[in-house]
Amino acid sequence: MHFEERLIEYFKWFHKNPELSYEEYATTAKIKEILTQEGVEILPCTLETGLVAIIRGAKKGPVQALRCDIDALPIREETGLSYASEHDGKMHACGHDLHIVVGIGCAVLLNKKREQLEGTVKIIFQPAEESSLGALKILETDIMSDVERIWGIHADPTNDAGTIGIREGAVTAAVDRFVVTVKGEGCHGAHPDDGRDPIPAAASMIQAFQTIVTRNVNAFHPALLSVTRIEAGNTWNVIPESAQMEGTVRTMDKKDRSLFEQRLKEIAEYTAMSYGMTAEVQWIAGPPATVNDAKMVSISMEKAVKLGFKVVPEESSMGGDDFAFLEEKIPGCYLKVGTGRGQLIHQPGFMVDPEVIMPTVKYVAELLIKN
Repeated sequence: MHFEERLIEYFKWFHKNPELSYEEYATTAKIKEILTQEGVEILPCTLETGLVAIIRGAKKGPVQALRCDIDALPIREETGLSYASEHDGKMHACGHDLHIVVGIGCAVLLNKKREQLEGTVKIIFQPAEESSLGALKILETDIMSDVERIWGIHADPTNDAGTIGIREGAVTAAVDRFVVTVKGEGCHGAHPDDGRDPIPAAASMIQAFQTIVTRNVNAFHPALLSVTRIEAGNTWNVIPESAQMEGTVRTMDKKDRSLFEQRLKEIAEYTAMSYGMTAEVQWIAGPPATVNDAKMVSISMEKAVKLGFKVVPEESSMGGDDFAFLEEKIPGCYLKVGTGRGQLIHQPGFMVDPEVIMPTVKYVAELLIKN
């Protein structure tokens, strides 16, 4: 079986066997099995799931890395593919199965071309990207200690196969989460004057939070705040003691990120106070914005054109990626690979055209082999 055919078979296996964040044991074992069969060196490391392949070039050069995330999502697949998920309620709906086989393909290809390879390449098969924190597992080890720059790819169903999205600067947002608990005093629903109703206070906060976007942030800066959950009470005739809301903030600019945290806490606390109550605010920081290095962008554009890809401006997204944690340490570049137009990522009908696998492998290997 030719190399390209093997990669497609590997892709189908990973698609059929998705595993959620921090549960990627079979996925890790399969990657290890394939790389071992293909003669690729695997670094010893302390990761519970995920692993790192290393290719040591014959020529002097930098230590580079390619990040390939490996986890799936808790989504029931509705693609109708012959190789659809065999695990109900779990699906590779974000293209990580593609990322895995591109990493495997690059490792095998570069291993065969060690005489041409300038420097060393680490292929990082990272767990738990969908948790937004899996990259921190990588940073808990010494895997990144000698890496000088890092590349990342992501499946893109908004563009045709044969397309690469590239852009300098911020391409994904910082991802932060907040939980606000409003504490009042419960009482009978017929006698609200006997207590302090937290529900109107929570409603006022939800409205006021949007003024951070419309009145505090530069109108030319991408930013958003979404309240995605609100809970209060458990019956129809009792005013509850407390109400809780949860949501997310997305920003591209570091100063805006700090501003949101400050203003959200101020609005919550002072609004609660105006209603005679208190508010507790939890701010749970996630990954920062992903920012593409200008020099790496130039290299990636040049080589994409050389290999016959159509290059388009990479769409900026208010979605996030924990690749940004790795990029905080060293220069990085995060590229979008057109996978054929269809349902968007995180949807049950999302599909990757297997025909994009080999061209993407050749492109990413070209980015890594000579600098």
